Amino acid sequence: MTITTVGIDLAKNVFAVHGVDQNGRTVLVKPKVSRAALPELIASLPPCVIGMEACSGAHYWARLFRQYGHEPRLMAAKFVSPYRMAGKSGKNDAADAQAICEAVRRPHMRFVPVKDESQQAMQCLHRTRQGFIEEKTATYNRLRGLISEFGVIAPQSADALRHMVSVQKSSLPLQVQQCVDDLMEHVDRIEANITEYDRILSHIAKTDHRSQRLMELKGVGPTTACALVASIGNAHDFKNGRQLAAWLGLTPS
Repeated sequence: MTITTVGIDLAKNVFAVHGVDQNGRTVLVKPKVSRAALPELIASLPPCVIGMEACSGAHYWARLFRQYGHEPRLMAAKFVSPYRMAGKSGKNDAADAQAICEAVRRPHMRFVPVKDESQQAMQCLHRTRQGFIEEKTATYNRLRGLISEFGVIAPQSADALRHMVSVQKSSLPLQVQQCVDDLMEHVDRIEANITEYDRILSHIAKTDHRSQRLMELKGVGPTTACALVASIGNAHDFKNGRQLAAWLGLTPS
């Protein structure tokens, strides 16, 4: 029988593949497929729906399988869980692939939009930038904690902290002064990185037509516009604006 639907349990090196025909009968079971062999296997199949959990690497595989003429569909893992077999024997890669294959065939299943490379690249920029921001905050907090041990209580403002450090540093032990200098230099490097990422994102926003349209909205700047483009994927995958708003975690009015 012709395979119409495939479920793939994604992994780092070894994948599990489960395929069924139009009647839901199992016609393909591959519990262990190497990473190198997976593209060849999928390319050999007739055009079909391929279900995967939206985990690490899922968008890459979805783009690749789309080139082979298939229709990839990504799902949140929490929506696949109800279709897994109960009991210890039901939790293995082959059973997961079967559950994914079953879940993707459900008529009311919600799918995650597949991102193109440019969207994932933008998302990488945002994630890295956000990491720098969090690291900057953590470094300032570390600095506050260190100097507080010597009676220097710094205010919450970063500018006020810098000013206090410049005024009070000479009163600290030499070893602590070294720590303060190193932490401040680290913050300066982080801020330089954030500035550079802001420049890159601003340039992308000015050259990307989707970002330009979003920036026409009140309160949406280059960074927010790029973040939306990177996160949403294909907006046409949403039935309406209310569904998109709910996906973003907003309450439609």
